[in-house]
Amino acid sequence: MKLLLLGTTGYHPNDRRHTSCFMLPSCGVVFDAGTGFYRVREHLTGDRLDIFLSHAHLDHVFGLTYLWDVIAGRTVDVRVHGAREKLAAIERHLFAVDLFPAKPPFRYEPLVAPVELADGGRLTWFPLEHPGGSLGYRIDWSDRSMAYVTDTTADPHAAYVDRIRGVDLLIHECQFPDGNEEFARKTGHSCTTPVAQVAAAAQVKRLLLVHVDPLNTGDDPIGLATARRIFPATELGCDGREIEF
Repeated sequence: MKLLLLGTTGYHPNDRRHTSCFMLPSCGVVFDAGTGFYRVREHLTGDRLDIFLSHAHLDHVFGLTYLWDVIAGRTVDVRVHGAREKLAAIERHLFAVDLFPAKPPFRYEPLVAPVELADGGRLTWFPLEHPGGSLGYRIDWSDRSMAYVTDTTADPHAAYVDRIRGVDLLIHECQFPDGNEEFARKTGHSCTTPVAQVAAAAQVKRLLLVHVDPLNTGDDPIGLATARRIFPATELGCDGREIEF
């Protein structure tokens, strides 16, 4: 299974990273539609695109306004999934005519039951603590599994740890290096050590750190060695990378 990292920062893009967007091209699934969403066009091969939103904050949904270009010249059934109230907020605000002139062709599908994917995967979701609320996702196939957790303050005792237990790949936000715990809690984000502790507590196989601070443009914005001391199988996500799992 291939995962494409199309946007790996949060809040706003910088010269190295766009905001959150992750794609499973084999089944036409995208997690979040941040500013990296325009890159989906390069990898879209089927006639259906399913976009699963964690929440409606702008750095995770602004890319929906790029859909005209993403599907230009193609017939694609685009479905945007998420919590009902978040989808309503997107329709009311992001696609208000005073902000965006013509809504692209897609339909909203509020999450009400597990979603069976075209490649046999089964997608479920779970709530996360974040200002305004957020969702995490898990996909289970017959031979592998993954989870996507973003925009939350990591805690190895949090309820969501049981929902990601044992996955082959955990994609988890890590906005700040250690030392920024107070601001992380205030903004609903995570520091390095608690994220690594979550991965260890959940007994996942691999940890991929994303949604890093856009103001930290260095090669190691979160202190990778710190995470690896707690959970050795930790990697840092960067735009353009392909992950096989």
